[in-house]
Order: sequence, then structure tokens, then C-alpha cells
Amino acid sequence: MRGDRLDAYHFYEHSYESYDALRDDFEWEVPEQFNMAWYVCDRWADDKGRVAVFGEHESGARETYTFWQLQNATNRLANYLSDHGVEAGDRVGVNLPQRVETVIAHVACWKLGAVSVPLSTLFGPDAIEYRLEDSDAVAGIVDESNVEDFREGTEELSLNTTLTVGDVATRDGEADLWAALEGYSREFEMAETDSEDDAIIIYTSGTTGDPKGVRHAHRMLLGHLPLFITTFGNMEMHDDDVFWTPAEWAWVASLFDVLFPGLYYGKPVVAYNGGQFDPETAFRIIEEYGVSNFFGPPTALRMMMRADPDYRLDTIRTISGGGESLGQDIVEWAEETFDGAVVHEGYGQTEANMLVGDCTALLEFREGTMGRAGPGHEIAIVDPDTAEATVEPGEVGEIAVRYEGNPVCFKEYWNKPERTSRKVQNGWLLTEDLGRMDEDGYVAFESRKDDVIISAGYRIGPVEIEESMADHDAVADVAVIGVPDDERGEVPKAFVVSNASDPDDSLRKSLRQHVRDRLAQYEYPREIEFVDELPKTSTGKVRRASLREREGLQ
Repeated sequence: MRGDRLDAYHFYEHSYESYDALRDDFEWEVPEQFNMAWYVCDRWADDKGRVAVFGEHESGARETYTFWQLQNATNRLANYLSDHGVEAGDRVGVNLPQRVETVIAHVACWKLGAVSVPLSTLFGPDAIEYRLEDSDAVAGIVDESNVEDFREGTEELSLNTTLTVGDVATRDGEADLWAALEGYSREFEMAETDSEDDAIIIYTSGTTGDPKGVRHAHRMLLGHLPLFITTFGNMEMHDDDVFWTPAEWAWVASLFDVLFPGLYYGKPVVAYNGGQFDPETAFRIIEEYGVSNFFGPPTALRMMMRADPDYRLDTIRTISGGGESLGQDIVEWAEETFDGAVVHEGYGQTEANMLVGDCTALLEFREGTMGRAGPGHEIAIVDPDTAEATVEPGEVGEIAVRYEGNPVCFKEYWNKPERTSRKVQNGWLLTEDLGRMDEDGYVAFESRKDDVIISAGYRIGPVEIEESMADHDAVADVAVIGVPDDERGEVPKAFVVSNASDPDDSLRKSLRQHVRDRLAQYEYPREIEFVDELPKTSTGKVRRASLREREGLQ
């Protein structure tokens, strides 16, 4: 479990004549015993000056944490959690933004053999309560920015302990994280976990039913490394590399596209806790910290395109995006603005991330595609109705990845075996996304098979929004779909049958706030249309396809 190096994931040290040669040569290396905490933290700690995290807050306060400091803090937190009844396999909610304490929280859980559950600081009390109750969490760690919603969401839950981070006047059952760690030993015997043991549960929204808890084992980190090297590193790792993404550290993309792979290779990651994204600040951070590898959600890149930066930006060598198509205009702008930096697109999802991507060091760039399957991944386009036979090159089908033997694939949905059986069929993990593959293996995204809304990189399930809006006294019926948006790619639009005699803009404002107070701040419907009735099937289900047709989207 505690080897210093797994050779399979250092293929960037070798020369390959082609991408096919790399794929043919690559084989997964997954030790029987494997704990992510060792590989992203402790194995680098002997070099006491090696920086792990550059932290900066909106106030201007800055901090630099080495791997040695992370080791000490995570050991103390693991001891604290153990002393407060957290055992191997228990779930711990992590409701923190981009800050060093987020790294400490996850790593401490893994050292203990416990399971971390990342929660967005944009979540309202209902969203927090559902995820912590569903996962049967026994403890929580919450940031000052979301402590009130966290408290409301956990009123009916029985947590062993709650730790707060930041300027919080603690209550009974709560303790400030740093104060709580005083007196606890910085020595801790890390749990001997198997690579198949649970490490993290990440909740994802679907189109029907409640959000699903995606169970991932410790091995999942290894599954992310090949595409991290090809797409995010373009087959290079430099001694002075610095990684950053402005995306919140609560999602599989930010945590395992950037944060933990960067730490796995002993590279520093920037943690900027500055609230809403600001393009001017992004340019400043890139210059001041010498960011070399930047993962920018397309929405952030579009905002940066409209700015007029006056910064030295030549440290950037790779810009990666995902969640939605980047577009050729972003590619051309980025290459010019960042002094010839390459721009890559990647594809994946919470259940199986980092599957497909560009690698211009070995592959030609093909506009309109997401690149090719990463080393180790077998990707196919299967019949969307049967999930059996693969379709012909160029034909539209469902994007699928071979499930068995792929460490990046999830174990199952938490307490939802029937959903797991629908997700994994005939040896394939079905992405529920439609796409095409050409004769050379380049994959192009076509559309979503289901109704998930992708807004600024966030995957939003319409059912959560509908259920939240239905609780409002003025709502008799409601349906939500995604509609195009120039900046965010797509935004939720709600069609509301109202009880009010004369629904107006004031009601629209009330409904938006109602959702923002209960769910994540990015989930509220930016567009609301009042209608007399909703299109329904014979069994009473809303026909979202009819609403999309009405909007001219079909």
C-alpha cells in the first residue's frame, strides 16, 4: 500500500511514436492494498519544504502548506475523529470551499478508513439534509460561509461531532477545527485499506428520483491518472508545475481532475477561496502563482475572454475544459492570450470520470470532438435502446465504457441497486449521453439521453428543482427543462401552473429565492414561464420532450 511509486502512471517519462503505441503499452497497476491518503500526502512529507497548497482568501490573507504540514494536520484530525466515534467505513460530510482544510478533511477521513462525502457550499438546508441523512453520516465539517444552512439541515440528524472552519461562534455539539486539533497527536497509524474499500461518496443529480450517492473506492484516484497526464499535462510533468481550477472543490471534476492528481504527483495546487468567479482575479492568480496547468469550466473561460488582461501569462502551458463543448473561439483566444498554450477538452462523469480527452502531443486536434479514449479505457458507442451491439462509425449511440477492471468506474449507487443495474449493463457502464465515434476513435458529444441540465459545468437534475418549487404555496404544478444560454451553456427554465390569480414578476422573484434558499444557488430557475397546464403522458408524467419542442429545442 505504501510504495513510493507506481510505474504505470509515469508513462510521460517515455517517448511514444503514436497515441496508439501508448494505449497498446499501457496497463492498469492497482495494488491490492491502496490508500489514497498515503499517495497524495504522506509519501511526500519527508521533504519538509515541498509545497502542497498555495492558499489565498478573498480578504487577501495567504498561506502556504507543505506536505509535511498536511501530514501533521491530517493525523491530528484523524485522531480527533476517531476519538469522537468515527470508525472505518463511516461517512463524514465535508461542506467546505477551496481551502487547505478541505484537503485536510478528505485525507484525514481516508487515513481513518472512513468515507468522505463532499457537499457544495452552495447547498441549502434541504440539499444538505438529504445527502447526510441518505449516507447516514456520523460527522460533518462545515465552512463559515454555509454554517447556517448546515445547521438547519442537520437539526433532525444525530451527528457525533461537527467541526467548523472560519469565523464561527460555535454551539453545543460544534467545535472549531483548529482549536479541536490542539492536544491531539500528530502521529497516526493509517488504516490498511484495500483498493476496493469505499473512500468517497459523491452525490449526482439525475432526471428522476432523488440525487444518487456514487460510491467510489480508493482505486478511483488511479483511474484518473492516465488522462491527467495526457489531457491535463499533454504528456509532460515539470518540476515547477502548479495546478489550479476555479471550480468549487465539491465535485468529481475539481477534486479528481486537478486537486488530488496534482498532489499525487507531488505538485502544488492553488486554493482560492474568493467567492464568485472573477476573471480579473483569475488572471492575477495565474501570474502570481505561476500556474502552468489550468482547468477552466467553459463558463469561466468565456468570462475571461471578455476581459482585457494586463498580466504575464506565459507560465500556462495547458488549458483543459469539460462539462460542455469549448468551441473554436475559446481555443483560438486561449492560444493567443496564453502565449501558445494548448487547449484540450475532456469528458467524463461522476460515475466514471476522465474517460476521453485531447492530447495534442500525440494526437491531431479535431474540431467538434472531445479527443480519444484515454489510456486504459475501452470506449464504445452502443445501441441506446439495447446497450448491446456497438453502432457503426459516425452513427449516434450511447457513449459507454467497459466496466470490469477499470479503476475509475464507481462501485455502485449508495442504497440504489436497481439504479446500478440500469447503469451497468452487458459489461458496459452506460453514460446516458449520446455521441458519435469516427473510424479513428475520436468521440463527439451529441446530446444527453436523459434530461440532466448542464449549466456552467454543473449537472442539475430537474426533479430536485420541481420538488422544491412545488412546496411553494403559489405553485400548483411545475416542470423544468434546460434552455440555451450564451454564458452558461444551459440554464434551468421552469414552466409553472400557478395558484395565484395574476402571477407576475414578483412571484417569479419569490419562486427563484424559494429554490435558492433550499437547494444549491446555481440550481434556481433563471427563466420562469407561467402556463395554464403542462403536457402530460397518459400516466400523468410530464412530457419534457413536448416542452423542449415548444422551445424549439427538439
